[in-house]
Amino acid sequence: MKTTYETLLKERMSRESYAKLTALKNEKLLDFVGFFVDHCDPKSVFVCGDSEQDIQYVRDQALKLGEELTLANSKQTIHWDGYGDQARDKESTRFLVYKENLESMKTLNSVEYEAGYQEILGIAKGIMKGKEAVVLFFSEGPTESPFTIPCVQFTDSWYVAHSETILYRTAYSHFMKMQDAHKDDFFRFIHSAGQLDEKGNTVNLDKRRIYMDTQNNIVYSMNNQYAGNSIGLKKHAMRLAINKARYEGWLCEHMFVMAAVDADKKRKTYFCGAYPSACGKTSTAMIPGEQIVGDDIAYFRNIDGEFRAVNVEFGMFGIIKDVNAKDDPVIFENLKKNQEVIFSNVLMGPDRQPYWLGMGEEAPKEGRNHFGAWHEGVKDKKGKEVDLAHGNARYTMRLDYLANIDKAGFEAKEGVKVEGILYGGRDSDITVPIEESPNWKDGILLKAATLESETTSATLGAEGVRKPSPMANLDFVSYPLGEYTSNNISFGENVTTAPKVFSTNYFMLSEDGKFMTSKLAKRVWLHWAEGRIHGEYDAYETPTGKIPKYQDLAALFKKYLDEDFTEADYTYLFTFRCTKWIEKLERTKAFYAKMDPGTPKDIFAYWDATIERIKAARARYGDLIKPGQYQG
Repeated sequence: MKTTYETLLKERMSRESYAKLTALKNEKLLDFVGFFVDHCDPKSVFVCGDSEQDIQYVRDQALKLGEELTLANSKQTIHWDGYGDQARDKESTRFLVYKENLESMKTLNSVEYEAGYQEILGIAKGIMKGKEAVVLFFSEGPTESPFTIPCVQFTDSWYVAHSETILYRTAYSHFMKMQDAHKDDFFRFIHSAGQLDEKGNTVNLDKRRIYMDTQNNIVYSMNNQYAGNSIGLKKHAMRLAINKARYEGWLCEHMFVMAAVDADKKRKTYFCGAYPSACGKTSTAMIPGEQIVGDDIAYFRNIDGEFRAVNVEFGMFGIIKDVNAKDDPVIFENLKKNQEVIFSNVLMGPDRQPYWLGMGEEAPKEGRNHFGAWHEGVKDKKGKEVDLAHGNARYTMRLDYLANIDKAGFEAKEGVKVEGILYGGRDSDITVPIEESPNWKDGILLKAATLESETTSATLGAEGVRKPSPMANLDFVSYPLGEYTSNNISFGENVTTAPKVFSTNYFMLSEDGKFMTSKLAKRVWLHWAEGRIHGEYDAYETPTGKIPKYQDLAALFKKYLDEDFTEADYTYLFTFRCTKWIEKLERTKAFYAKMDPGTPKDIFAYWDATIERIKAARARYGDLIKPGQYQG
């Protein structure tokens, strides 16, 4: 296939790489690669196919160039980002938006299209000079399925490339099979770490930019290494997918996919769940005794009237802080095995073993980490003591290493049938541990849209600050929030049977400020929800849904945790707090009005009607309504 860039590509690629690229017979792909070879000016470009030989070359280059080092376990490696490049850069992550759409996107971090495009191209000009770059092919979701979104990554970071070979399904063969009508429908990602210092870290962090063009499905990421900024297929692709789903009638959600397993009944029930950061998302997906399909991002499609979901990813990019043998036994065990894992921004001790915060093992007093040469008590330029590992340090590993993976669900090309959705926030005194919505619309507007995460105040005993987090997806929603919420409602109302929707809250505090239940109690809440799906438990009504009866929870606590659950604790946990719920809904209304003034009026009307219902309940029953009191 002829291309404008044919001569240039032949010059910069080996015969094998050029043959792999042109064999795809994809003009849009050739133009994408050719343009950025010309513009970014790498000295050479490797085209990575699906073969183990090609992927091994990526691993080898990451080691050869010092982007990763081998640990004591020979299949494990470690990578360090620069000291100022340790987390997602929200300020520099912006949407490229055409002038006519700027008003509707004004509450999202946007830049006028032409100005932003010229800026990012200016930064990218010659940014790869002297480096070898790599082109890789992946799929969001299983390949050759209704969920597949093909993706191309062009980067000069072999660490990024290596990470993506673990996190995503390779898809060169999928590109080979793409029919002409679909050959231009794929996501494109261009990334450069930019100029590097003697440690191999990005120098020009002031020119760090992550610009997303959702109209044309391309992401530009320059002058960064931290995976949350550099790995295009992670949250950048999620933003593109959310926008794509907007027009095609499906959903991309920040959710795990898991199976609740009732061994006695030989029954498996699939749930998805959305939780803001530090609200229990991964720990719910990894509840002992259940099975995991995916821990982070899900696509939902209506397939023959069924609500079906896939895990978009093939691996896990998880926060490693506090992963230990007691709280996360399955993950911890896999981090200790000699299998392919990339550790980032943790300590490498003199024994070449990785050490991180909260791992439950004694760490050495010196070693090497994201700071450089490290010893206990060392301080950075600002006089701040440097921990042995960063609080946002990560691990990257395959999901199918986990013993509790649901292999069939993980590999299912048409996804799994979802029967329950969990929305979990964090508050100390409002939301009960588990509550069922009467219908899908109610679930979206009263469980999902009202999600909040309570932060701990610096002043001991002071009330925490409640941060709104609708759908636990606010950082990644790529079009107006009200429209996104409406699309969620429409999707569930157009399947034959929508999943039951539940809210969870694991963080209710007693009057003396202590957590009311153990971390493992979430298994009880899950199995009550699972039983409700199968019609096995009655429930009490509340002004916002349905809650468990005491005898059912007592039996579940005994069955799954061998614990006695007192009726006094039950009553405290499941009391409906009228005024606090009214305040919560007023906060939700105010937040939506601020974030999207164009939010449909019927959404506000729904919240207003709920507020009036709660006020009527308060007038009849008092501010605190005990379980079983409310009669609707």
